[in-house]
Amino acid sequence: MNIALLLSGGIGERLDSKIPKQYIKVCGRPIILYCLERLAAHREIHGIQIVAACVWQKQIKDWMETIDTKGKFRGFSTPGSTRQLSILYGLEDICKYAGESDYVLIHDAVRPMVSESQITACLDAALNHEGVVPVLPMKDTVYRSGDQKRITELLNRSEIYAGQAPEAFHLGKYLKANQKLLPEQILHMNGSTEPAVLAGMDIAMIPGDEENFKITTRADLEQFQRIEEQRMKKAEKKNGMGAQTDESMDFA
Repeated sequence: MNIALLLSGGIGERLDSKIPKQYIKVCGRPIILYCLERLAAHREIHGIQIVAACVWQKQIKDWMETIDTKGKFRGFSTPGSTRQLSILYGLEDICKYAGESDYVLIHDAVRPMVSESQITACLDAALNHEGVVPVLPMKDTVYRSGDQKRITELLNRSEIYAGQAPEAFHLGKYLKANQKLLPEQILHMNGSTEPAVLAGMDIAMIPGDEENFKITTRADLEQFQRIEEQRMKKAEKKNGMGAQTDESMDFA
């Protein structure tokens, strides 16, 4: 069984919005709903657990009534003080109905462009490994600075990759890898795969998808809106309808 753990506990500080960015509406729909719809539609995803603050859980359930989740929603988990603690709490809740030999697919609610093929690639690769992370090669020259003022080292970009989500892990082994980091070390993790690497798990890399970008800044948000508007216009044209796109974003 494969369970998707959708992380929606962030507060979106860098976007300077009144609400967390995953709940901002683009073309009339909250960003999280795009992720939920794509995860629910995938035939190899058997359940969905959502990490979200209690104050947003009822609203998320109301939004889910507007899409076909195919009965895959299994419940909410309370966010932790850090992203990795949120993951741990989600894993513990998933283990209440899933087995240790199952797999968890971790995804961010602010990556609405995740494709069916990327999800499939993660799950397929996980069958031969204990974890999988999609990565993108570095295109620019990469430097190290010890004091954030001067360049101290030139890094070999052919050996450096940028990690993406979703990431897939063997549920039981990944849960134990996170629990081993309690109580302090888990607070300093920089990415979902780090606990697995520290635990010595076999983690494979697969090609990432540049279209599956994370909405972090206002520029990212505007880019996603342009993409979604173009998609809607193409669909309306194909169906013989006039373009009636809502070009505003709801930050309220």
